[in-house]
Order: sequence, then C-alpha cells, then structure tokens
Amino acid sequence: MSVLTLPVPIPPSGPRRKRWTVKQFHAIWEQGWLNDCRPALLDGEIVEMPDPGPLHNMSVTLGDYALKNLFSTGFVVRVQMPLVLSLWTDPVPDLAVVRGVPQDFVDNPTSAVLVVEAADSSLATDLGEKTALYAAAGIEDYWVIDLQNRQLIVHRDPMPDKVDLFRSIYRDVRTLQEADDMQPLAAGSVIRVADLLPRR
Repeated sequence: MSVLTLPVPIPPSGPRRKRWTVKQFHAIWEQGWLNDCRPALLDGEIVEMPDPGPLHNMSVTLGDYALKNLFSTGFVVRVQMPLVLSLWTDPVPDLAVVRGVPQDFVDNPTSAVLVVEAADSSLATDLGEKTALYAAAGIEDYWVIDLQNRQLIVHRDPMPDKVDLFRSIYRDVRTLQEADDMQPLAAGSVIRVADLLPRR
C-alpha cells in the first residue's frame, strides 16, 4: 500500500499534509486522477491499495455470489463501490450489504449491515486502520477474509477504545476456519467459510 501524493498548494508557512474530504476525493477520482490505481480515503488520507491478485478477485466473486444468495429482498450487495462513513472516510470496501433497492443509491450509502474485505497483501490495513474506521462508523458486522491463512475474521460490537479515546475497536472478534459456518447479523442463514475461499 502506498500513499498517493497529488499536487497541492504549499502555504507560505511551509509544507503540510493535505487532508482530503470525501467530496474532494470523489471529484478527483471522477476527473481521472486515480484511474491507474485502487484508491481509498482513510481518515482524510488517499491511499493506494495493492493491485488485486487472482486469489483476491476470486474471493470477492465468491463472496458476492454467497451474499446475493443470502440477502435478497430489501438488501443490495455492492462490490468495490463507495461507502461514505464520514466527512473524511470512504474505504471503498470489497463487499458491502446495504438496506434498500438499487434505485436508492443515486447518492452513496453511509452505512451497511455487513462489510467484507478480502485480504491478501492488504491484511495489515484491513485488520488495522480499516477495522478502527469501520468500528468508529458503527458498522456492526465486519468480516475479513484472510486469504493468507485461509480463515475468516469476524468483528462485531463496535465501541470506543478505553485506552485510546480517539479510536474505536470491536469488542467481539472471532477467527473461523474453513470448516466453520457464520451467520451475518442481518441474515437468517449461514455461510460456510470454505465458500468464501478459492479452492486450493
């Protein structure tokens, strides 16, 4: 993962970092500045996520298929589309399940009943900074498909961090193996962890 540096005016007092809003991030993205990368806006910083490899792409496809079978009427599964969590954050998750119908989203959603990230080379970010941002936004169900270790890490019950008052965490974090099942909080059926992982 690398941080994208875009040309910004240098104030007379000396150089400083530019903090981007979601509106600015989307504007420069639409103007084509970010066409050659996978950008995300994490707490005002534009980051370039690693290029997805075949395992990542297969896992996103499997997750999309599984979630669409599980969530039907009243829900939309969005694949690698904006999810505006605050003025400063749009992580562009791999998968987000939102309430509504497709026609509801002329504007981007601001919450989801389930967010799923497929993590290969991005595992540290998905389990670190993104986890804190999803918890801060009140995302109740956040899953990370850990492709390196072939497991699913489920985060639930977001809350403020008692140690770092400027950060949020998940109180309930579970690691599930290939043979396990997991039921999304907003669904009535389970998903097999193995169904989210590419075949060996």
